[in-house]
Parts: sequence; structure tokens; C-alpha cells
Amino acid sequence: MNISIRLLQANELAEADHIFRLAFGTFVGLPEPTQFAGDAAYIQHRWHTDPNAAFAAEVDGKLIGSNLVTNWVSFGYFGPLTVHPDFWQQKVGQQLIEPAIACFTQWHTRLAGLYTFATSPKHHVLYQKFGFHLRFLTPIMAKSVQPFQVIPQGIRYSQLNEDERAEFLKASYQLTDTIYEGLDLTKQIQTVQQQALGDTVLFWDDIGLAGFAVCHYGAGTEAGSNTCFVKFGAVRSGTNAGERFEQLLDICENLAVTQGMSKLVAGVNTSRDEAYRRTIARGYRSEIIGVAMHRPNEPGYNRPDVFALDDWR
Repeated sequence: MNISIRLLQANELAEADHIFRLAFGTFVGLPEPTQFAGDAAYIQHRWHTDPNAAFAAEVDGKLIGSNLVTNWVSFGYFGPLTVHPDFWQQKVGQQLIEPAIACFTQWHTRLAGLYTFATSPKHHVLYQKFGFHLRFLTPIMAKSVQPFQVIPQGIRYSQLNEDERAEFLKASYQLTDTIYEGLDLTKQIQTVQQQALGDTVLFWDDIGLAGFAVCHYGAGTEAGSNTCFVKFGAVRSGTNAGERFEQLLDICENLAVTQGMSKLVAGVNTSRDEAYRRTIARGYRSEIIGVAMHRPNEPGYNRPDVFALDDWR
């Protein structure tokens, strides 16, 4: 079998999405595998964010798999990595990882990561071949949301004028840079705005930017119907970081309510112990439990002193 790896093309996005659902749905044992993830979407908007970081596997002119790579400057991750079930156990996945590693090299990524099944040794072994190490569990948490009696004080990126957006983007980088040197969510914030995937909420205090969260909501995004999903959120570390973190959760919950969503979803790596415990205390419960893998084997921003929400799926 002759497998070729190349860039994924725009006219292949629908087929890549179909393979993604079929592959994951088959692996987890759904009766109708292609119903995996419902009306949430991952492939299309990630391709539009960077078509040069989206890779396809082809056999005899037929698309059989894909992998997409995300760049947060000093940190990067890849996925969803999917291969059509008819071509499992034929090392297609390995070949789709190789260009992702090349991206990290080209971007000078300090830390690469991925999210995979916590209970799947075959996935762990695959990624270990490429230098990834098992780290902490990452539960994907969810909570039903209710209207607030007092509306939390928060601002939306979509409400800012051009100068205010520039000020916020600069401040957001300053905040994430203190969490992990070079970590930059600027492109993610702009992608959500430009592709109408949701919004970014933020709040300030007397010192400066206190926290922000990049959120998707609704069908056709990574959230899906009736759901607000926190792609990434963080607050300034240091004194009272836990209280700022809870305020950020309030603001995210309010965003979900005002957008007509009934559920809020966010990932919390368990190495961030205090953030995880505060999320549990507020009524969030695990829907999915995966494991973070790092390359090299260092904590990055998955540390106890960090109050952040993210999801590397």
C-alpha cells in the first residue's frame, strides 16, 4: 500500500470531517459512529486558521485520514488525528504525526502537547515513539448554567473598538507569558472573532487584565448545540488568583446564559490542583477524562500555581 502525506485541501474538508466522526465513533463503540460529536465541528475552522498546518493521508487518490496542528507560539499541539477504520494498524497515524513534528520544529515550539484516551495503551505507545510523555489527567468538565441574579462584570472582545482590541491583545499576551514564556493566544482570539465561532470574555482590575476566556458556542463550533465551550481561559497568577478564577467562571457562565446555551464545558488539567478543586466545588462534573502528553517531559503551564482552563482535543 502506497500512502502519501500532503496538505489537506479545501474540497476535502467534508470528507475529512466524515472520517473524523467515523474513526472516533467506531473506537468508542457508538451504534452510529458518524454521530460522534453531534453538530460540533473541528476540522473546518482549524483548516481555515492555518491551511499549511493541516495534513492529509491518501491512498490511490483516496483520502483516508487527517491531522491538524495548532500553534500557540511557544506551545503547540495536534489533533484531531484520525484514520479511516479500514486503514487502522497500517501505520498511517505515525505518518500523519511526522509533519506535525516538523511544524513544531519550524515554529521553534518549546513544548508540544496532545490529548488522548487515558485508558488506551496503544495510543500512549504510538505517541511515546515521538517523544511524548504521559503527564496528568485532563477531565473535560460540564455544568448546567442558570441566569445570574447579579450580572458579573465582564467585557466581550466583540464589543471593543480597534484600539481597545489592540490593548487587550497586548495585555492577554503579557498575562499568558507569565504563565508560560511565549504562550500567546492572540491568533486563537482573532480566529474566534473572524470565523464567528463565539467570543472572548475578559475583565480588568486595578492592576491590569485580570483574566480572559476564549469561548465557542453553538452548532458548527467546537461547542455544539446548547453549549458554551471554553477553548482557553486563564487569570493572572499570584495573590487572589483563585478568586479571579471563580470570577472568570462566573463571566463564562453568564456568556453561556446570554447566548441561550444551557451548558458550559471546559477542560481542567489536574496538575492545576486548586483550579480543579474550585471547578468541582462549583458543580462541574467530568464528562470525558483524557490524559495530557508532553514533549519534552516538563510541566509547561500545567502546574499547581496556574489557574487556567483549556482543551487540547
